[in-house]
Amino acid sequence: MTRSVQEDVFFSVRVTCQGVPTLQWTFMSGAVSRSIGSWQPDSSDIGGGGGGGSFSNITADYVDRVETYANGSLGLARLRLADAGFYVLTVTEDSGSSKDSGFVLKVNEVIYEDLQYLSVSALVLFCLAGLLMLSMWLLNRAYKNIKACRRRREQNGNETELQPL
Repeated sequence: MTRSVQEDVFFSVRVTCQGVPTLQWTFMSGAVSRSIGSWQPDSSDIGGGGGGGSFSNITADYVDRVETYANGSLGLARLRLADAGFYVLTVTEDSGSSKDSGFVLKVNEVIYEDLQYLSVSALVLFCLAGLLMLSMWLLNRAYKNIKACRRRREQNGNETELQPL
């Protein structure tokens, strides 16, 4: 599965077994391996969709972010980059036999800072280009005015020389 930071993920499973199972969710990555928590559904919830049962030994990183379901599924809210890895569900029956199921989660980082930097940079460049165009226009107008003034002076100077006193 692939999700982005701050999104939620739902690991959907369906647990069927004899008696009341014990469900153990574990997180593994290249850097760490830790238990998310153990959970045992109420005997009335087995096969149902309710959220009954009790969760124990929950790891501090997952407090207030984990939601369990009676069928063994797990929801994880507000994903972080550190949540990327391998999630293993171990189902242990009353008889002691167990089965594992796993999920791979990839968490992408949404890089809003880069988009903001890019938009601010583009805005600064557009403003700078506008100021340069305005200054070129003003310099061109000033050049034309100076040139026109010099022509008038030259013409006035030539006229005064030609007129007798």
